Amino acid sequence: MAKEKNELIPIGKRIRQIRLEKKLTLDFLANETGLSKEFIKTVESGSKRPPVGTLLQISRALGVDSGFLLKEQEGTEAERKEAYTKRTDNYAYSPLTPGAENKHLKAFRITIDAGAAHEGVGFQHEGEEFSYVLKGEVEISVGDNVNRLGPGESLHFNSAIKHDLKNVGDTDAELIVVVYSP
Repeated sequence: MAKEKNELIPIGKRIRQIRLEKKLTLDFLANETGLSKEFIKTVESGSKRPPVGTLLQISRALGVDSGFLLKEQEGTEAERKEAYTKRTDNYAYSPLTPGAENKHLKAFRITIDAGAAHEGVGFQHEGEEFSYVLKGEVEISVGDNVNRLGPGESLHFNSAIKHDLKNVGDTDAELIVVVYSP
């Protein structure tokens, strides 16, 4: 019988493997990312699917390219698609810049469920971010400033400032988000 493809390795498990291989503690990772140890534990256990910004923070702290955490794993096509596009409880994203693992600029198409907001931590990662709304209505909070955007509107901001995104409409929202990390 032919050898079966490897199982998908969840992001949380990959994060934990890297952390343990490098002999890094949860305290170290928490201090380097600003995330709580409890949140990191939920990510590593697979209970929480981290957003892109959080993955950028974690990959920098672990000293690995973010592409390693975002790249497609082996498995069936349906498993790869689900693992690659559904990363959090309230929104899905798919990379628009394949092969950009070692690049500073990464683009994503994001779909946010109607009325949904990110739960847990807000985003905060070194660099810049550009968001362009394709459909729906969203609020992007950058620090204390709340920006309400509709179709065809965009926002460019310093992503080192804590920011958050939520869908304030009655329908799913779609955005193109471009992240620049130095």
